Amino acid sequence: MKYPAGLPVGETWVEAPSIEPVIFPYDGSTVTDAPVGDMELARQALDHALAVRDAVGRLPSYVRRKALQSVHATISAERDAFVDLLVLETGKPLVDCRVEVDRTLLTLETSAEEVARLHGETVPLDLLPSGDGLVGFWVRKPVGVVVGITGFNYPLLLASHKIAPALAAGCPVIVKPAPQTPLATLWLVHLMREALVEAGAPAAAVQLVTGGPDVGAALTTDRRIGAVSFTGSAAVGHQIARDAAPTKVLLELGSNSALVVAADADLDAAADAIIRGGYYASGQACISVQRVIVVDSVHATLLDKLTERLPAVVVGDPRSPDTRVSALIDPKSTSRVRAWVDASLASGAELTYSSKDGELLGPTVLTDVASGQLAWDEEIFGPVIAVRPVPDLDTAFATVNASRYGLHASVFTSSLDTAFTAIDRLDVGGVVINEVPGFRSDVMPYGGVKDSGIGREGPRFAIEELTTTRMAIIRPRP
Repeated sequence: MKYPAGLPVGETWVEAPSIEPVIFPYDGSTVTDAPVGDMELARQALDHALAVRDAVGRLPSYVRRKALQSVHATISAERDAFVDLLVLETGKPLVDCRVEVDRTLLTLETSAEEVARLHGETVPLDLLPSGDGLVGFWVRKPVGVVVGITGFNYPLLLASHKIAPALAAGCPVIVKPAPQTPLATLWLVHLMREALVEAGAPAAAVQLVTGGPDVGAALTTDRRIGAVSFTGSAAVGHQIARDAAPTKVLLELGSNSALVVAADADLDAAADAIIRGGYYASGQACISVQRVIVVDSVHATLLDKLTERLPAVVVGDPRSPDTRVSALIDPKSTSRVRAWVDASLASGAELTYSSKDGELLGPTVLTDVASGQLAWDEEIFGPVIAVRPVPDLDTAFATVNASRYGLHASVFTSSLDTAFTAIDRLDVGGVVINEVPGFRSDVMPYGGVKDSGIGREGPRFAIEELTTTRMAIIRPRP
């Protein structure tokens, strides 16, 4: 970590009112002490962001692009250090932290490229006689100050999803990282501020304030901001939307993603995908596989294939390149996941597979989990999947849709007709055929429906979300 002490508020780094340790989830050791902000610092950050809003909105395209490209180059050079830091503060396996840094780099790169594509178009106003002689066009303008609130599971990537599109659009941005995982985000913000100053822009275009819900409320309920971009739980997202109204809110919320296996599927590929998609990031990903819905005729065979593969999933120290499942973010999360599993078993579910390493939860497979159980209905955010047989694909698709969530779903099939039927009928933000629902391209419009959120991420689409269209009509002088 190579950034000043304190918090980046305004044009400098200011002393935080308190500090708290960042804990390595795997063994409970302290990574380092991190600064903790308060409501007063949040208000100061808002004032600074508003003071530079017009200047940031007028930054030339080459300045915004240069700053993003510069940060991309620096993170590329420091890639291994960022990976190691992410392992320590999140407890995620090394392999997943490498993917996170790579996706962050792609987000920065594509956001820089999208700066050149941020434009409007002309409109033929003479479609009516009254428009004869008029010139019409529209342009995109920055929405204003953006408040970005991120989750603990992918702190660097989620921060880049807020910061890079905001800057590309010409918006000052204030980031509030999750209290458990502020370190990589602090480093990212430091690099961004250095790049902005070097390019001739104000450092206050990017600020960061840590803290609890009171800090988040101070940031999101200020009527002077242009947009809130939040990644986290549905309950918190709904509260932010209510409290922030009428401010524009972009919500990337929870899910309990389903993977459907058709009778004609490649069952080996499906089994591999379920393991890959169910247990990456130790299951702490909104688009990890949670519900596996299998056509009856191949249910037993698929379970056999899963059981054969699961012992090879390494549980242990996230610093090892072989580890695929490690500690959850904190003991409270581990206890909650265990409680959900126990409640399912008490209601009649069966434990088809379970493993652990000391206190670590290993890959877990449940069958016959009833609707109404949290392990089926809600986002478990742990290394647990629930498998349910269904008589046919119509029932499978109806089962996917019988959820308050709708982020991603995937279908394994060899039929093109089934693939297009799924794309047409599944009520989710993304349908993935013959891959995991967690296969996410950061250049696609990512987001959900229903309680999985509103708005879309991915540089091109997030930049559009963070701009407004301005219509212009001119009658030239004769």
